[in-house]
Amino acid sequence: MERNVQEAASVEEKEISQAVIGRLPRYFRYLGQLKDEGIERVSSQELSDIMKVTASQIRQDLNHFGGFGQQGYGYNVGYLYEEIGKILGLDKEHKLIIIGAGHLGQALANYVNFERRGFIFCGIFDNDPAVYGTKIRDIEVRPVEEMEDFIKSNNVDIAVLTIPKQCAAAIAERLVSCGIRAIWNFAHVDLNVSEEIQVENVHLLDSLMKLSYNLASRRK
Repeated sequence: MERNVQEAASVEEKEISQAVIGRLPRYFRYLGQLKDEGIERVSSQELSDIMKVTASQIRQDLNHFGGFGQQGYGYNVGYLYEEIGKILGLDKEHKLIIIGAGHLGQALANYVNFERRGFIFCGIFDNDPAVYGTKIRDIEVRPVEEMEDFIKSNNVDIAVLTIPKQCAAAIAERLVSCGIRAIWNFAHVDLNVSEEIQVENVHLLDSLMKLSYNLASRRK
């Protein structure tokens, strides 16, 4: 292989564009499929054909982290899969809590593939007394008032917000104040918190509207 583990790990931290970071999960997913199919090596062109990303783009993206390929050989599928997993932090376990035990919160808590990637839901919180004590996959729904103590005592990394936008900013401030390092935000508002806190704002309707545009443009 062009780069060994030590060399890849020693790549100095530098500013990586969000576009590159956004493609890493796709590389990881497709490489996982190839690995499951028993394929041991793949060229950038073969990856390009599968992913509909140019071969040069793939090489540029991976070179940000050390390359991993070898001219005339391509990429070792298992090795590259493992290394991208490390870059994405999937070699570590992350504890998550959900704020909002409604339909979306329940759906996320019930999605078992998160646990396969090391994302462990350990708490669910809501402000509706009617759902206190109910369980979602053996996780008891607790009052929001218990959120801070739970985070501190359970070393929670990530909070998932599935609450109305009117509540999101105030809840986010409380989360940040008690040590949450990242927020996965499904509330219909962009959060503005300290730059040290990683926030992924997810707007489901935006994606649907993009699909609607593409559908409408095809009809013209």
